Amino acid sequence: MDSLLAPSSTSSFPSLNNNSNSRIKHNSLPSSLGFFNLRKFSTVSFGYSRRSCRLRLSSSRRSKIKSSTSPTMSSSASPEIPQPKIVNGPGGYVLEDVPHLSDYIPDLPVYSNPLQDNPAYSVVKQYFVHVDDTVPQKIVVHKNSPRGVHFRRAGPRQKIYFDSDDVHACIVTCGGLCPGLNTVIREIVCGLFHMYGVKKVSGIDVRYRGFYAKNTVHLDPKVVNDIHKRGGTILGTSRGGHDTSKIVDSIQDRGINQVYIIGGDGTQRGASVIFEEIRRRGLKVSVAGIPKTIDNDIPVIDRSFGFDTAVEEAQRAINAAHVEAESFENGIGLVKLMGRYSGFIAMYATLASRDVDCCLIPESPFYLEGPGGLFEYIERRLKENGHMVLVIAEGAGQELLSESLQSMTQKDASGNRLLQDVALWISQRIKDHFSKERKMTINLKYIDPTYMIRAIPSNASDNVYCTLLAQSAVHGAMAGYTGFTSGLVNGRQTYIPFYRITETQNKVVITDRMWARLLSSTNQPSFLCPKEILEDQGHEESSNELLDNGKCSPN
Repeated sequence: MDSLLAPSSTSSFPSLNNNSNSRIKHNSLPSSLGFFNLRKFSTVSFGYSRRSCRLRLSSSRRSKIKSSTSPTMSSSASPEIPQPKIVNGPGGYVLEDVPHLSDYIPDLPVYSNPLQDNPAYSVVKQYFVHVDDTVPQKIVVHKNSPRGVHFRRAGPRQKIYFDSDDVHACIVTCGGLCPGLNTVIREIVCGLFHMYGVKKVSGIDVRYRGFYAKNTVHLDPKVVNDIHKRGGTILGTSRGGHDTSKIVDSIQDRGINQVYIIGGDGTQRGASVIFEEIRRRGLKVSVAGIPKTIDNDIPVIDRSFGFDTAVEEAQRAINAAHVEAESFENGIGLVKLMGRYSGFIAMYATLASRDVDCCLIPESPFYLEGPGGLFEYIERRLKENGHMVLVIAEGAGQELLSESLQSMTQKDASGNRLLQDVALWISQRIKDHFSKERKMTINLKYIDPTYMIRAIPSNASDNVYCTLLAQSAVHGAMAGYTGFTSGLVNGRQTYIPFYRITETQNKVVITDRMWARLLSSTNQPSFLCPKEILEDQGHEESSNELLDNGKCSPN
């Protein structure tokens, strides 16, 4: 029976030119088959009972899983959040699996995947993903270390749980702009249309509220043909909460059975709540997320789409700052880049540029005055080279601003802390320091390319990546998976449970080799004070004490 649904890698697949009707129902096959080859695992605990879960989660993770599904969104009911779906195997193997429609809807009909009759894929050997294929989260291990956490590999399955003629899919984009949004929209539409023959796809206009505001647009390959050449999103976007119950009511009323949600961690938290309400009502609706954040701060995945484009475009701003700085006596080019909580864009743009003398990010606290401080370093670089380029992420140095205590309590519509413009503040502090205290003439040029970077189309690398993310989400939804995010892990497309995407944020580890490479490239001080690095499980961020005036604590 297993070989019917998912042949082993050594067995031959059914002919891809099979003349049988690809939509023949296989009601005689239990819908849950093909989900796991249970004989290969010693322990399987993927039920919704909290007692049956064998994976011991830390109390912090459990609390994050609970909190990730209860943002400021109202619902008619508050269902108990099911326990993560875990499969334990030999050698310390742990599969953190994603939900499936058959988990809560019995006796679902199963259909043959129409790709087996698609001439475009007739040349692909063993095109369908094996039922046991998983991807490890941690790829570097020791010979005696456990196999560790795995995620389900993404891709087309031999059996699907939707008749293509019955599918009504919808797509929604939320949060800030990011290069590649239109590419993801295009590839979801084209993937559904060309690979699975789905003809009914709707775009939800202006984020989640568009569901109950009845704002929809019809999408087909002709409509989305060239949208990847444009920046932004054709569906519109904004920030803020939503009414979960109204959204699911709208999904029910319109007969939508596949929901594709493109957005950052806040959007994915909303998607998780929507999925739980759908599950509570027992609806046959797949909810698939595509993670979007230009800052690359979503955990687990290798990178988020739009990040490569952002780093590439940031080079233009850094190059302009370098030209300006070189052209004037004691010239300083200061560039502010995106990075609310994570400094990945600033770090990678600095490494790629080789023209940057100092990079400041949120993860690495710094101080201005005194020995080893930023002012001393700037003065030394000006005396050595006659100019310098400074890159700062928008979230860096917030604790140094005089208004920081007030700004900490203010948040935007998505719940993000409102940040002060640290680059403008530091620009003025640098000018004041050298004009009043050092009596030294400087020429400082400040460049902020934030919205220019966000609004451009994605480059070639991100375009390809967006295609993989979108098609993986389509394959997963058609195969009956739900409550998952499509993401790249160790170079492989995977399906990741929502709670793993929303439980924390990806940040630069300043005790890691990549940050050491940056320090080596720029020759900037680490600004660590006192120089004590606390290591927990091999890598932890350093502990830094700062006084209100931005100087090091004597202790």
